[in-house]
Amino acid sequence: MFKQLSIAALALFSAVAFAAPLSFGPAFDRTKVTPVAQVLANPEQFAGKTITVAGKVQAVCKKQGCWMTLTTAEDVPGFKIKVRDGDMVFPLSSMGKQALAHGVVQAMPMDLTASVEYMAHLAHEQGEAFDPASVTEAITLYQLVPTSVEIAQ
Repeated sequence: MFKQLSIAALALFSAVAFAAPLSFGPAFDRTKVTPVAQVLANPEQFAGKTITVAGKVQAVCKKQGCWMTLTTAEDVPGFKIKVRDGDMVFPLSSMGKQALAHGVVQAMPMDLTASVEYMAHLAHEQGEAFDPASVTEAITLYQLVPTSVEIAQ
């Protein structure tokens, strides 16, 4: 009886330990990865280009799972991975896991009013307080619009 339980426990552990990644979209080349830090350091260089980034999932949209941010360090801002609502749904359980995202870097310049509205929207989605006076200049949002995403399980 003990041997059967041990085999069953080992089989269950193996299935969990070697779970296949959660994948969205077609297969892509995982050998050419651009570090998130490199994209964040000079995002305009990547605008309009197709790239693959890798990092740790720092945040996920709590409402519809339509975006997540990838980072390479806890104290570094994340790089946003954004899809149209419903195209891909990134689960909240992805936070803290490693992910790869392949797609086109999109630049979205905003005026000051749009910048304030965008930051307010993000705060609302995450259930955080927001002070409109904290946004003092217009921003350009850079994000990856993915065709494929893979999240380690």
